[in-house]
Amino acid sequence: MLGQARTGYRPPPPRRIRVIGEAGAATMRSLLAQHRGAHQIQRSNDARIAPLARVLSGGSVPAGAAVSEQHILDLEREPFLSLCGEPKTRERIQHMLTPSKPLRN
Repeated sequence: MLGQARTGYRPPPPRRIRVIGEAGAATMRSLLAQHRGAHQIQRSNDARIAPLARVLSGGSVPAGAAVSEQHILDLEREPFLSLCGEPKTRERIQHMLTPSKPLRN
């Protein structure tokens, strides 16, 4: 690392990711409601997966905005920790670590 510093190395700028923004999140929530209406997902799952639309869309930004990877990680933190607090999530994680097959609980 010292050699790199001596030669003037600078890390590349943080990556920027183009996101679909608030409009995209609204579309995802609408699709989620349609799947629920068609009984393709259970209502109990909605509350767990709905916050992921915000993460995947980049949060409260306009469509096409470029956000940092850190911004996405910051959005992801709360829903991830919340899911980790669910007993079924912990059961699924434990099951994947043991026999390496998905658990449908």
